[in-house]
Amino acid sequence: MWLTAGLCCLLWGSAFPAIRKGYELLDIQSGDTPSILLFAGVRFTLAGALTVAIFSIINRAPLLPSRSAVKKICVLSVFQTVLQYVFFYLGLAFTTGSRGSVISSTGVFFSLLISALIFKFEKLNIRKIIGCAVGFVGVVLVSLDAFGGGSSLIGEGFILLSAIAYAFSCAFMKSYSENENPAMLSGWQFFLGGLVMTAVGIAFGGRLGGVSIKAVLLIVYLALVSAVAYSLWSILLRYNEVSSVAVCGFMTPVFGFILSSLISDGGNGAGLISVAALALVVIGIITVNFEKNKRDIKNY
Repeated sequence: MWLTAGLCCLLWGSAFPAIRKGYELLDIQSGDTPSILLFAGVRFTLAGALTVAIFSIINRAPLLPSRSAVKKICVLSVFQTVLQYVFFYLGLAFTTGSRGSVISSTGVFFSLLISALIFKFEKLNIRKIIGCAVGFVGVVLVSLDAFGGGSSLIGEGFILLSAIAYAFSCAFMKSYSENENPAMLSGWQFFLGGLVMTAVGIAFGGRLGGVSIKAVLLIVYLALVSAVAYSLWSILLRYNEVSSVAVCGFMTPVFGFILSSLISDGGNGAGLISVAALALVVIGIITVNFEKNKRDIKNY
């Protein structure tokens, strides 16, 4: 579980610098909301199509939703794609990547609270709270520069709303995947949500300027990040407690910082602080999963 979650977080972490690079390549300004929505919509429409195509080939049968799955796909699409990523893309246009990574990591706490208090999937205890807190300290450590300078109510506020939407989407996915194929739910909710954002972006005058081979390859990469990472994440949610999977999400901003540092700064900053931060995140993950590990060993 940890290795698979780590791969997902590595992919998601790479999206932070990639999205900001996309704004540059496609000549999208921070205040150009329609173009931002169009950029996100194209990415997720393609992500949905790729997910459906890939898993149709793997299953050797078309990955089509049943009638009972349509409503579930619509709900997931609203929370996982439309709300989460509309707020995320808009927020990231008004704040720094490091500051956004700290705030988006609060989705782990929201996932724990929503799973335990609203959906009743698991019990909330001190061990899980401490584990999440230790992981969050690791995120803050690697993003200390995020707290310098002024703040943006729109930027930070939208990233926070994105984190809440993500937390609800995890809970819904946990519930729905008990009777439905997680990859099918992921693919079709991405496709539907992407079409909605694309349509809204075009309707309000959004445009993607400076389209080039680099820009197209970047969009394809971002689509693959979503298709692969969220499909794997959905499968993890199906077979594990939400808290056990969600706490692994603290690795995303750490990887995001390291990759941003390597790509933008030539490796500056991705040193001992990153190692210490990642160590704290791993300690947090182990803490949340400690009782589960003991039960597994005993049963074995």
